[in-house]
Amino acid sequence: MAGAVIPLEELAPRLERGGRLLGLDLGSKTIGLALSDVEYRIATALRTLERGKFRDDAAALARIVDEFGIVALVLGLPLNMDGSSGPRVQATRAFARNLLPLLPLPIVLWDERLSTAAAERVLISADLSRTKRAAVIDATAAAYILQGALDRLARIDPHQASGGLG
Repeated sequence: MAGAVIPLEELAPRLERGGRLLGLDLGSKTIGLALSDVEYRIATALRTLERGKFRDDAAALARIVDEFGIVALVLGLPLNMDGSSGPRVQATRAFARNLLPLLPLPIVLWDERLSTAAAERVLISADLSRTKRAAVIDATAAAYILQGALDRLARIDPHQASGGLG
């Protein structure tokens, strides 16, 4: 699959069994990562990468793409609660654009509103200490983002998908 930022509905008919999606929760200091299963049903937190220079971040992502057979990325889009775009949305879109020449995979931008808050609630309910939560919150948020996209994918008829939301 060629690299482009596309809506989820355009990704659905391109997916073949055996690949995986990689979910990303892009922060200023870290990138939370989550993996789908090969049937595109379940998201699992993978790990958190410490951010560095963009080229180093892209190289780390490329290694993960190769290691896990990633066929597309789902990048959390940090919209404001009212749906408007702020500086973090622009930074996320720029990250996606800059990543395409280095990692030519389809990228879906997925609304991540409340993903970190939801991940925090799950971790608190699991009785994790503040220190342990801090270590896994970004990967857990990435899993929450990816699971939302996977749940939507399950409701898309790939034979009728032709565009729409992303």
